[in-house]
Amino acid sequence: MALPPPPNGPMSDVWASGQAYDAYVGRWSRLVAREFLPWLGRPNGLRWVDVGCGTGALSEAILGAAAPRHVLAVDRAPAYVAVAHRQLPVGVASCAVADAQSLPARTGSVDVVVSALVLNFVPRPDVAVGEMSRILASGGLAAVYVWDYAGGMQLLRYFWDAAAELDSGAAELDEGRRFPMCRPDALEALFRDAGFFAVESRAIDVPTRFGNFDEYWTPFLGGQGPAPGYVARLGEQRRAALRDRLRAALPVAGDGSISLVSRAWAVRGIRAR
Repeated sequence: MALPPPPNGPMSDVWASGQAYDAYVGRWSRLVAREFLPWLGRPNGLRWVDVGCGTGALSEAILGAAAPRHVLAVDRAPAYVAVAHRQLPVGVASCAVADAQSLPARTGSVDVVVSALVLNFVPRPDVAVGEMSRILASGGLAAVYVWDYAGGMQLLRYFWDAAAELDSGAAELDEGRRFPMCRPDALEALFRDAGFFAVESRAIDVPTRFGNFDEYWTPFLGGQGPAPGYVARLGEQRRAALRDRLRAALPVAGDGSISLVSRAWAVRGIRAR
């Protein structure tokens, strides 16, 4: 029996539930942050801004690993900022609802600006990187990381490959196609065009292990971001077909667990003096 076509019309990315986001990809961002921060090589006691902080995963890592003087965590989603505010200690950290393209910090007032898994969702990433440069003091560092959607972010690669097998229209929603900037050469060019020097990039691979298929699949039902948003628009039959296709495609071990790798691309650069 032929399945009904998926719904038509524009689809926007939804970012409204901090809990659903953490279950989906926020928890894996914490693993990337553990390798990302030592790579920056910054001393203790600096002023940091976390752009697009989400639920505060990177800010928490900064507080634990970099002994900052202060961290300002900003995100345009009030629900995420509310979660970050509850999790981050008052005084050494503060939170604000703000757009990455218009940061609430004075020119030249901070030492390090970082951003995790956000830059590709900003309408004008060049403007956001320009804002990072603006608020940095001379010699300050900007650094970001994004998922390698086109290849190494396996939990999403399996998802979109399966979706495209069932629905040719899904390929247009695949982040690997939507975000060509999520590659090291494109990220480096973005930073150099903004005037940063000593620009470098690297891959950060983290294990993403699921105890069983349901643990992998359930976060896609939370509606947060492109892939869960796509699932939310599917009818019951199409959702079940996608679930079954994924179950067959994933490398399920004898004990039912699924061991994947998620790759992020990171880039850093120094603001000119």
